[in-house]
Amino acid sequence: MARREAAAPALALALLAVALAGVGAQGAAVEDSGFYVQETWDREPYDARPEPEPEPFSPPLPAGPGDGERERRPPTPRLPKPKKAPKREKLAPEKPAPGKGSNRKGVRTKSSERAASDERHVPVGRDAVREGCPPLGLETLKITDFQLHASTSKRYGLGAHRGRLNIQAGINENDFYDGAWCAGRNDLHQWIEVDARRLTKFTGVITQGRNSLWLSDWVTSYKVMVSNDSHTWVTVKNGSGDMIFEGNTEKEIPVLNELPVPLVARYIRINPQSWFDNGSICMRMEILGCPLPDPNNYYHRRNEMTTTDDLDFKHHNYKEMRQLMKVVNEMCPNITRIYNIGKSHQGLKLYAVEISDRPGEHEVGEPEFHYIAGAHGNEVLGRELMLLLIQFLCQEYLAGNSRIVHLVEETRIHILPSLNPDGYEKAYEGGSELGGWSLGRWTHDGIDINNNFPDLNTLLWEAEDRQNVPRKVPNHYIAIPEWFLSENATVAAETRAVIAWMEKIPFVLGGNLQGGELVVAYPYDMVRSLWKTQEHTPTPDDHVFRWLAYSYASTHRLMTDARRRVCHTEDFQKEDGTVNGASWHTVAGSLNDFSYLHTNCFELSIYVGCDKYPHESELPEEWENNRESLIVFMEQVHRGIKGVVRDLHGKGIPNAVISVEGINHDIRTASDGDYWRLLNPGEYVVTAKAEGFTSSTRNCMVGYDMGATQCDFTLSKTNLARIREIMEKFGKQPVSLPARRLKLRGRKRRQRG
Repeated sequence: MARREAAAPALALALLAVALAGVGAQGAAVEDSGFYVQETWDREPYDARPEPEPEPFSPPLPAGPGDGERERRPPTPRLPKPKKAPKREKLAPEKPAPGKGSNRKGVRTKSSERAASDERHVPVGRDAVREGCPPLGLETLKITDFQLHASTSKRYGLGAHRGRLNIQAGINENDFYDGAWCAGRNDLHQWIEVDARRLTKFTGVITQGRNSLWLSDWVTSYKVMVSNDSHTWVTVKNGSGDMIFEGNTEKEIPVLNELPVPLVARYIRINPQSWFDNGSICMRMEILGCPLPDPNNYYHRRNEMTTTDDLDFKHHNYKEMRQLMKVVNEMCPNITRIYNIGKSHQGLKLYAVEISDRPGEHEVGEPEFHYIAGAHGNEVLGRELMLLLIQFLCQEYLAGNSRIVHLVEETRIHILPSLNPDGYEKAYEGGSELGGWSLGRWTHDGIDINNNFPDLNTLLWEAEDRQNVPRKVPNHYIAIPEWFLSENATVAAETRAVIAWMEKIPFVLGGNLQGGELVVAYPYDMVRSLWKTQEHTPTPDDHVFRWLAYSYASTHRLMTDARRRVCHTEDFQKEDGTVNGASWHTVAGSLNDFSYLHTNCFELSIYVGCDKYPHESELPEEWENNRESLIVFMEQVHRGIKGVVRDLHGKGIPNAVISVEGINHDIRTASDGDYWRLLNPGEYVVTAKAEGFTSSTRNCMVGYDMGATQCDFTLSKTNLARIREIMEKFGKQPVSLPARRLKLRGRKRRQRG
């Protein structure tokens, strides 16, 4: 270590001399009128505050973390756990162990010029790699478009701002939203660079090729340069020559290259040296680096997000998730219960946590709510938000937070953090940056749970077209087709478990958390018109669903921010961070549509972040982004009307139908006769009816204050039901008058013949 520090000034001078000699060739952009050329005088955004001149290029620092870096890290969480939490210094991406890269996982590479005997290039396992630095935030959009620059680009849709790890192209490529940065020409003078806007210790680069259905474009090798002023550049060296880093071998698998020695600078530039023979210079990337503290810079301090919640901000594998649930249950045994709804394809139990003042018991008049996360195993943020929510509710209840106490005592909350644990384990093995866009998305047997539910939309719409609703097919509680229930049907074990769970518990409202976007989608998710892939397809309760979606989006820190950049291709700001699922992209057999048509539950899909699997260091900020929204959405279960449908003896009538005039969708009472109907403020004509009882109608007013309006019904039995009851009591069957008339008519015909 001492020899490295002593040699550092001399090495810096030598690198600086080489950079000055070649800066003209390497740093200048070649002008060409058919391409977008990056100008050198528009690097700062118009609203950026002036910053002090960065100090001259710093020599390479030792690999260990510096004092300043330790100062800026958040304190270790203090949740009581049997196992000690990992130190907060370990903030690097989780990466697979050596030799585990497959055709779907991200991989670590060694430079083609690295010597096999060089001890610095020995493959490093997961725990060792985590000593490095986290991503700067190209994928999470913490790095703005103004901080990305390139020598040239083919067109705006392939500009430097599209060179973000895992960014997805639009349905129509060749538009403003394409799937990578692509250089205007294929030569050695092309580059893409990142302005960190502060001195940063750069430690690595992750690259991908272009996201495209039709084209194959990726960079196979590149150089890395750093600078403090964007004019004088120093190339990363390997001995006396420039280091050539190995790039990608296909377009989707992320490839990590760690710098041989961390470098401190403000700018970092990637200079492609070779690319796929039949393709072009195109790449997506992420930069690993630790921003150095600058207490004098108000701009950066103002934009740093912190949290005061003392929660366990880390990624939890299956074993750690179970352990965390156990810890919370031990902290709050009176309001929590751990249970499982079934098993995954590989036999992992699907654990859920119930939070209620009487766990394990359905209370008459108390609505049931659920959150589901992890249907796609690689969409990890939702899973971790659910684990954080469980901790938060327990802590705040114990602290006497009146809002949380009221929510827990008046609601039965169910939280299922990981519906697809098999897929998550695959994604966890790949790590937060090297899993790509789809590793772990599907179940172990290759099924997408999100659209693995029975298609009840088609059954309903075909019946409506034949005018068989509600005579033959009801507008609610539509039965599951027999073929779907057979053992040979392509249905995941996880899907069957969720269906049984939703049929058993009378859920009123639910949200399934997903990732890769920042929007709330409400049903229907399937278009009604044939041969269309996008079409606004509202439910009869569209006005309610719009409010539910807006209640989450409007309280999220970013969803309704008109200034924020779109995640990939879609701008949802015209509907305030919400979207009808079918108008976005059609999906048959979605959880949202199934829940609405087969149960009483109103289900929405909540896309909680652009990055499906954010780095561990991003979890506190993501929690702050979503915390209020998660609570507000749960509170919406108390909007509308509620009540109990009873007979004249005061006994609850199960399976009674509750109809609202003007809304062609009914709900039914639970086993105790209680019901909940989500409605927006207004006056409604509500009818309760049940087989064997006379129907009852009354006006019910829904106010603007939180809390459902009590609207009870008492039904009396019909005369025919009373006759049947008396006859059955004495062992006789009632006479069916229509059948009697038919018999008499038949006798008369025979007599005439």
